[in-house]
Amino acid sequence: MTTINRSGSSSDNGDEQRFMVDIITKKRDGGRLSNRDIEYFVQGVVDGVIPDYQTAALLMAIYWRGLGDDEVVSLTRSMAGSGVQLDLSDLPGIKVDKHSTGGVADTTSIILAPLAGAAGVRMAKMSGRGLGHTGGTIDKLESIPGFRVNFSVQEMIGLVQETGVAIVEQTDDLVPADRLLYALRDVTGTAPNIGLIASSVMSKKLAAGSDRILLDVKTGRGAFMPRWSDAVELAEVMVGIGESFGVQTVALLTNMEQPLGRRIGNSLEILEAMEVLSGHKKGELLELCLYLGAELLVLAGLAQSRREGAEKLEKCIASGAALDKFRQMVISQGGDGRIIEKPELLPLAERSYPFGSTGEGYIWSVETREMGQALANFGVGRAAQDKKVDPSLGVSLHKRLGDYVRKGDLLFEVAAHSEKDAGIIGAQLQKMYTFKPTAPEVSPIILGRVDSTGYHELTD
Repeated sequence: MTTINRSGSSSDNGDEQRFMVDIITKKRDGGRLSNRDIEYFVQGVVDGVIPDYQTAALLMAIYWRGLGDDEVVSLTRSMAGSGVQLDLSDLPGIKVDKHSTGGVADTTSIILAPLAGAAGVRMAKMSGRGLGHTGGTIDKLESIPGFRVNFSVQEMIGLVQETGVAIVEQTDDLVPADRLLYALRDVTGTAPNIGLIASSVMSKKLAAGSDRILLDVKTGRGAFMPRWSDAVELAEVMVGIGESFGVQTVALLTNMEQPLGRRIGNSLEILEAMEVLSGHKKGELLELCLYLGAELLVLAGLAQSRREGAEKLEKCIASGAALDKFRQMVISQGGDGRIIEKPELLPLAERSYPFGSTGEGYIWSVETREMGQALANFGVGRAAQDKKVDPSLGVSLHKRLGDYVRKGDLLFEVAAHSEKDAGIIGAQLQKMYTFKPTAPEVSPIILGRVDSTGYHELTD
């Protein structure tokens, strides 16, 4: 990363702090930060020379004043260069990467990697752990006995050379600036800012070295960006960042009004991923994975159109190639491949407790974010960064938006260690459903697309 000469003397901490005050003041008053300002700030955070209170002050100024397009690109560039940057040139073909902004029961990465891999896509994907109301891909994969997520860069490349795909945990030396800044954003109320979110996501994607990037931007009750206008803006900003770095980037806007899958919980979501890959489960999760996967194939040059890509993926599921690729990925990363034939090898709670509907009518809404948070507090997810998850816990949903239910109809089942525990969380979840006598209009799972030419409504 470029070394900045701070106020003429890198050893004078007083000068450093005074220069940082100038940067904070400039942004507080609505000014534009220069490339030098941003590089100075990012390097100072990584070097530890800028105190947290000044970093927090600038983040708050950015939260209120925003960042212009040039500032977002500059921040992304500085963050991406704050640590190692991967070189995947030894891997043949076009390398693609995928990122989701997160949601509830979102198992797409675990399905997409082997599904697209079975069709020839090479993917070296770094994923994260769950925090708050969203689940984490790494936590889910670690519920597979023996599955390993910690690999060096060279080991990860070796995995992709062996099986075509790998999903590993992000290394500490990749974009350290993002890790440090996010920790402060999380505790200062500055996380939900489009410029900061976009630079955080795209700095990691660009540092990961892929040739093409596919973004899944969620909107709705269970998304970090519940408002449609914010989700579209975030997608446009992230696509603009990728394209400014010469990396073809596409974003799909997708529906998170209700949990994406029908199972929530680490082992349960692995089970559902295998059900989708085997062809035994249909629904919105499969629909989204086929759409995202088709986009990946087009980006990788393995399909001429989304329709052709979807047909290839459907054949991979029907032939068993998708599930076999998942098995290969599990085994190559140290996991027990027998889980495919023996899912009982996954850590699952002793019993599942049924819960009926307390209302009658059509399901009009599900408080998806609150559901994810309640389950995280229950132990399904991580209510705080230092907390452990229990992979055996979870909930299986039996009804979706627009379904008609009568009082007492089975709404969901809770996997828990005791009837008492199940009763506590089950009573909370029952309150998160709203019923009305008329059927609602349920939005499709794919809502729009953003590429270098802008936003597009979908026609197929």
